[in-house]
Amino acid sequence: MSLTFLQLAEKVLAEQAKALTVEEVWQHASQAGYVSQLNSSGKTPIHTLGAQLYVACKSDKQSRFSSIGTRPKRFYLQSMKSSVDIASAEELPDGSMNSKQKPLLEKQLHPLMAYFAMYEFQAYCKTINHSKSSKSSYAQWTHPDMVGCFFPDLTAAARDLSKALGAPKVRLYSFELKRELTFQNLRESFFQAVSNSSWANAGYLCASRISADLDFRSELQRLSNSFGIGVIEIDLNDPDSTAVLYQAREHELDWDAINKLCEINTDFEEFLRRVQTDLNSNEVRVEKYDPIETAEKIKEVLAGTH
Repeated sequence: MSLTFLQLAEKVLAEQAKALTVEEVWQHASQAGYVSQLNSSGKTPIHTLGAQLYVACKSDKQSRFSSIGTRPKRFYLQSMKSSVDIASAEELPDGSMNSKQKPLLEKQLHPLMAYFAMYEFQAYCKTINHSKSSKSSYAQWTHPDMVGCFFPDLTAAARDLSKALGAPKVRLYSFELKRELTFQNLRESFFQAVSNSSWANAGYLCASRISADLDFRSELQRLSNSFGIGVIEIDLNDPDSTAVLYQAREHELDWDAINKLCEINTDFEEFLRRVQTDLNSNEVRVEKYDPIETAEKIKEVLAGTH
């Protein structure tokens, strides 16, 4: 039996008997196995769910759904208006998404990003420890959380020619990680990613919870298009469902920025030396980068944090 997005939402909201965000509806649906019953092949089904719920509440006067709040907006069934736990829909003071589970730490996202970067970009990643950075004022917003390198699979002759021309076809990535993205932290987080990725071929802002608010998504896409920063939505329940929402715009390396970052952070300098050594030896020393765990191991570590 297949389900439409609104049928899925109705089942979840009826079972939970309280107002839920789009993210919470999707999480409960995933746990109950309803997602597998969706008649959809889209790459970002949660966004489709959010869009259909918003339209149903806004445009359909006979809708089975109603909503409360703005940041984040939560949905409930009209038929349960008298009994639904509306109190659960109250926003937190900072607009963040409510949760009774133990808080997720940004550092817990690093293994998942290392896993995703490998199968999405074929890039080996390295965590940059901010405590190793200098404390000078100009060092603010210069440090990426993680960096990555793609090594091309070239024949020996092609590698030798690439070296002779001084243009090895590696690609360097910068990743800025956040637990969540909402209107409250969008601009600061986005321009932090812009600053932290100026040195790289491509920079990404990554988060495990990204507001499904349509106005928010529109602004996020506008910023991505304007500044060339990509956006990755991390799926804590299923690492293989982590997805690039907006592709980064690739550009040439900024050697002045690279030099500055080497002066500020020893981890970054060591990462560049490692890349150079692996290029010279034509062998990637996998153990020198962040370990790439299995999806099952990552889910086990993250269980109960979100």
